[in-house]
Amino acid sequence: MNKILRTLLTCGLIVVTSTALFTSGFAVGHLTARPEALPRLGLPLDSGDARPTAADEKLMASFWEAWDLVHEEYVEQPVDDSKLAQGAIRGMIAALGDPYSSYMSPTEYEIAVADQSGELEGIGAYVEGAGDYLRIVSPFPGSPAEAAGLRPGDLVVQVDGEDMAGLGEVEIISRIRGPDGTTVRLAIQREGETELLEFDIVRAQIHIPSVESKMLEGGVAYVKVNDFGDKTTPELKTALQDLLAQKPAGLILDLRNNPGGYLDTAIEVVSQFIAEGLVMRERFGDGRERMYEALRHGLATEPPLVVLINHGSASASEIVAGAIQDAQRGTLVGEQSYGKGSVQNWRDLRGDNGAVRVTIARWLTPNGRSIHELGITPDVIVEMTEADREAKRDPQLDKAVELLTK
Repeated sequence: MNKILRTLLTCGLIVVTSTALFTSGFAVGHLTARPEALPRLGLPLDSGDARPTAADEKLMASFWEAWDLVHEEYVEQPVDDSKLAQGAIRGMIAALGDPYSSYMSPTEYEIAVADQSGELEGIGAYVEGAGDYLRIVSPFPGSPAEAAGLRPGDLVVQVDGEDMAGLGEVEIISRIRGPDGTTVRLAIQREGETELLEFDIVRAQIHIPSVESKMLEGGVAYVKVNDFGDKTTPELKTALQDLLAQKPAGLILDLRNNPGGYLDTAIEVVSQFIAEGLVMRERFGDGRERMYEALRHGLATEPPLVVLINHGSASASEIVAGAIQDAQRGTLVGEQSYGKGSVQNWRDLRGDNGAVRVTIARWLTPNGRSIHELGITPDVIVEMTEADREAKRDPQLDKAVELLTK
C-alpha cells in the first residue's frame, strides 16, 4: 500500500461511531482529504521519516531489550512478531492520551477504507461504542437492521450466540458483517426489557446514498447529506439543479446524524451555499493558521436556507454548519452538534501494516470559534424526543418548513 498522508477530523468517544453500516470506520465524525486532492489543499504527500535522535537511543535500547526478552524467555513460543509490532505502535499512540490519535491494524484499516465506498455487505446501522458492547445509533433507512426491528439505543450483547464482552469494536463489527444473503443472529439488550431480545437478520448489499432530496409541501426544497464522500458533490449538484428548477420558496439542508467525510468534499458542499469568503481555519500548535476559502459558482447561494443539525452532526457537518452560521447565510435549527474540532493526519504505514492518525491541529469556524467538545448551538433549538421518533414525528423539520414558509 502506498504511503499517503491524509488529513482527518476524527471525532468520537473512546470507541467510535461509523459513517456506514455496522462499522467502526473512523470515529463519530471524520474529515479526510482524498489523495488526489492533497496538493490542492496544500498538504504534502510524504512528510519524511521521523527517526530517533541520539538522545532517544537509551529509550530505544530499552525497547529492543524488552523485545529480546520476550523472544528468549516468554513461555509460549514462537511469538507473533506482527502482533508485537502492532501492539507496540498501538501502545505508543495510546500513550499520547489523546482519544483522537490512534493506530489502525491492517484489518481495521481495511474496514475504514471500505466504509468510504458506500457499497457494503452487512445489516445497515450506525453504531457507537458503549463499554464492552456496541450501541445502535440508528438503523439505516430501508436496511435489514431496520426491517428486523433494531432500534436506536439497542446494545449488541451477543453475535451468533457468543458474548461480545471484551472484544474490540472492529472485531465485533467483522463478526456482524458478512456476505449478502447470509444470516446473523444478534442478542440485543433493550432499555425497559428484562431479557435479551434475539433477531435473525439476513445480510444484504447495502448502498448508502450520499444525498437524498425532494420537494416538501409549501414549495420548500429539502436535501439531506448523509456523509461527505466521493459521490457527495456530484450528487448534491444534481439534486440542487433539479430542486432549484422548481423555484422553491426556500431550501432545507439536513446534516443530522452526518458523521463527516472528506475535507475537500466539505469545502465543495459549503461552497454550494456560500458565494465567497472564508469557510474554515486550521490552527497549529505553533500558532500558524491555514485558511480555506469558499469555491466560486455555488448553485444555491441565494435561496433562503435552513440547516438542520443534531448531536450526531459531527466534524465536516460542523464545518458546513459553522460556516453558514458565521456568514449569516442561513438559520440553524435542531440540537447542539457533536463538538469535534481537532485535526488528525492519517498516515499509511509501509508494508501493509495499517495506519496511524495523530492530532496536529484544531479547526475553527471562519469567525475563529472553537467548537471542540462544545459543538455548535443552533439559532433555533428544537429537541427530538423518543416519543417523536416512535410516532414518526419530526418537529425539527416542521420548524424548518415553518421558518421558510413564513
